[in-house]
Amino acid sequence: MVPAAYNEVLGAALALSPNLRAMLAEHLLQSLDAEPQADIDALWAEEAEQRVQSVDQGKVAAIPGEQILGELRSRHR
Repeated sequence: MVPAAYNEVLGAALALSPNLRAMLAEHLLQSLDAEPQADIDALWAEEAEQRVQSVDQGKVAAIPGEQILGELRSRHR
């Protein structure tokens, strides 16, 4: 059984303009993903730090961005 408050909130939300409903939907979806996204962001930050350390320690050679872009462009000609 759905709580009465749910029906009240749903009714109020559906009475909003399409733009406001879209904003509300985005906020609700973000609230569902908040914890996993924070975990994902932390893992990416850790990965980035490890990659920087690998370059700084000479374990990995950096390739200039222009060189990479040039190689990519030449593949699609």
